[in-house]
Amino acid sequence: MDPQKEWWIEQRCTKAVERLKVHGFEAMHVKTKEEAGDEVMKRLTPNARVGVGGSITIRSLGILEKMKASGHTVLDHWVPGLSKEQSLEIRKAQMTCDLFLSSSNAVTMEGELVNIDGIGNRINAINFGPGKVILVAGYNKIAEDVGEAIKRVKNEASPPNARRLGYDLPCAKSGLCNDCNSPSRACRVIMIHERKPLFTDILVILVGEELGY
Repeated sequence: MDPQKEWWIEQRCTKAVERLKVHGFEAMHVKTKEEAGDEVMKRLTPNARVGVGGSITIRSLGILEKMKASGHTVLDHWVPGLSKEQSLEIRKAQMTCDLFLSSSNAVTMEGELVNIDGIGNRINAINFGPGKVILVAGYNKIAEDVGEAIKRVKNEASPPNARRLGYDLPCAKSGLCNDCNSPSRACRVIMIHERKPLFTDILVILVGEELGY
């Protein structure tokens, strides 16, 4: 990576981490996704039940198979072949797991977390229930403020994600949010963390690489 770009990324991540800490979150900056994966694995307790949100970022870390191999139960509703009922049960179980892993759709330079869901199970688990929450986000998810964060999610993250999932949505065709009323609309619930929730420990790991959408 160009040294000047690397410096710029580090400055943004460092400032966002500082503000997250001011707002009660545990937060850190690492340079690579491998380092992020190592940080997650360090925090695993024996025989922990680990919930995994709908996150390309988490799955890119290459840690889920390591967890299974070390005896941890991994609650992953993206496992191929699950019925709708099985997927729903896993999503519910994630909300009371020992450790919940996900990304954040956006992290602001002021230390806020912005997430948008279609169902709400991911943001529910981030907010309350699991013993510990770890959110891993690439520097590409850093936005200046909440308004920019919401725009980023709707216009930069949701359209390619809708195409990946094969959803017949206007944004999957135009590449921009159309504020649709489609039955399969994925942007239905917005959660903004201005501060760490009272009863939920959240670690945010910002990575100096572009990860996820």
